Amino acid sequence: MRQQGLSIILTVLLSLLAANAFAYDIAVENSDGVTLFYNYINDGKELQVAQDNSYSGEIVIPEEVTYMDMTRKVTSIGDRAFWRCRNLTSVTIPESVTTIGERAFDGCTRLKYAEFESAGHLCSIEFKDETSNPLNYVHHLYIKGKEVTELVIPESVTSIGGYAFYYCSGLTSVTIPNSVTSIGNGAFRYCLHLTSVTIGNSVTSIGDQAFQDCSALTSVTIPNSVITIGSEAFDGCGELTSATIGNSVTSIGDVAFRGCSCLSSVTIGNSVTYIGEQAFYGCMGMTSITIPESVTSIGASAFNGIDLTSVISRIENPNMIKGKEESFYKTFSMNTFNNATLYVPAGTIDKYKGTEGWRDFVFIEEGSGPNSIARVRTLPVMIQNEGSQLKVSGLDDGTQVGVYHINGSQAGSAVSHNGSAVINTTLQPGSVAIVKACEKSFKVVIR
Repeated sequence: MRQQGLSIILTVLLSLLAANAFAYDIAVENSDGVTLFYNYINDGKELQVAQDNSYSGEIVIPEEVTYMDMTRKVTSIGDRAFWRCRNLTSVTIPESVTTIGERAFDGCTRLKYAEFESAGHLCSIEFKDETSNPLNYVHHLYIKGKEVTELVIPESVTSIGGYAFYYCSGLTSVTIPNSVTSIGNGAFRYCLHLTSVTIGNSVTSIGDQAFQDCSALTSVTIPNSVITIGSEAFDGCGELTSATIGNSVTSIGDVAFRGCSCLSSVTIGNSVTYIGEQAFYGCMGMTSITIPESVTSIGASAFNGIDLTSVISRIENPNMIKGKEESFYKTFSMNTFNNATLYVPAGTIDKYKGTEGWRDFVFIEEGSGPNSIARVRTLPVMIQNEGSQLKVSGLDDGTQVGVYHINGSQAGSAVSHNGSAVINTTLQPGSVAIVKACEKSFKVVIR
């Protein structure tokens, strides 16, 4: 009998919980006959759309609702308001809405249309996460019934909120005016067809994941006003070929440009002090990088996954980096350490050779870069195999010549006479040799 009583109590409690699973304060029918549920917020002065899994078809959220002779503005869409409403196909959000709660549209797999009053309104909404934004499913931006593909942010906007255009793959270009000072986290993430972005000259911060996985973006110029570039800001922008980082940027976040495999040209501004972990990891199109004097810290794997041919460091007093002994976190790839030439400021070569990580470069030279050894490089150098010998021609007489394997080990040496040096070596035709002469070096292909 006692067990039966407990069972009845448990059943009643579960029924009460189920009844309150989608609690709301009022239910009001729209002019189109659709009923929406609301909770009072802000001391009862405003309304928030409440959670209910019965929403379906086309939903138009009104800007204000009159109930019992009192009119209140609808300013919020609550957490999970439309969660798993799999038959919801369209939603219109009025300009009065300023916040949309966590997972508000999560699971709305048939949602194909979302309309907003203006681009400025969309920029101002506080989205709690990426599934708060219906664009996560719709992928196309509609303003007052018209699709927008070339987005021009109005000059009335001062900040672009987090997730504002998340997964809006219908966008092809974005123009951000000088009035905007910040771009929020994930603001343009997964804008898969975005090819062009113009960032205004007042933006000071680019948030985490702001342009992550914008896989069609080809170039970006970050203006001098920008101070910080967030983590993963341009991660996965696989078609990005060039990036110019302005002179006010002090920090390039972790993973900021990781996986930008087509990135071949990068200009780092002279105020950068920190280059984050994996910041340029896997940017395989890069062959050279110049690190400005201002840099004091370079994160693990910042330039790993790339086979650079030259690294130009302007740093006068180098701090340690992750060297070759690191299995997975080397600042540069093993091939870069072994084969690239590290150019350092005059009078600092001993500092680099004595600093952890930097000393792992096989080839370190003082100079401003490859152009600084033009005297050697402009000579008509030719390397030929003659039996078991290697003949290096086109050198000044008396030049000390060293020939190295691509892995950095020495293959032989000689002093040039009558314009050439003959060196016994095991190098084979078609292989790459590194020739060093008078403390300068260059790569050649053996013919």
